[in-house]
Amino acid sequence: MIKHSSLSKAALLIAVLLMPVTLYSTQSASDVNISGSIAPDKIKKGRVVKARVVMDIPQGLHVQSNKPLDKFLIATKLDVETPSGMTVGPIVYPRAVMRDLKFSKSKVAVYEGRTSITFPVTVPANYSGGSGEIKGKLRFQACNDESCFPPVTREVKMWLNVE
Repeated sequence: MIKHSSLSKAALLIAVLLMPVTLYSTQSASDVNISGSIAPDKIKKGRVVKARVVMDIPQGLHVQSNKPLDKFLIATKLDVETPSGMTVGPIVYPRAVMRDLKFSKSKVAVYEGRTSITFPVTVPANYSGGSGEIKGKLRFQACNDESCFPPVTREVKMWLNVE
């Protein structure tokens, strides 16, 4: 006959051993934080500023690069909307890190940690507003070492004051 305390100890040991697996498996794309900034945040008409969208990807997760190597993986893509008259220059994605992940037979091009996507915003000399909202829509697919999550689109807003 098994004593009650032995059974309790065994249950506790199993719970402690399984805890890291449980915590690891609860990560998802919602754990990736997205923020945006413009520098400088105040500009004269006819000038260009640099905008930045930052992804903070927690350890244990990766985000597919803007040019994934497998056609079934979803590319990171930033679309930018500006007030009428402002224009956006080319979007510059960071260099991908090549990783061997369990879900793929070949290397995977991913972003990890803090990752910045940049682009210039031009305010025309005849711009009529005193400020403008720059809106980014970032679509990405996050993965852990075992599998990938469905792609998500997140919105980030940045304000630009115009003199």
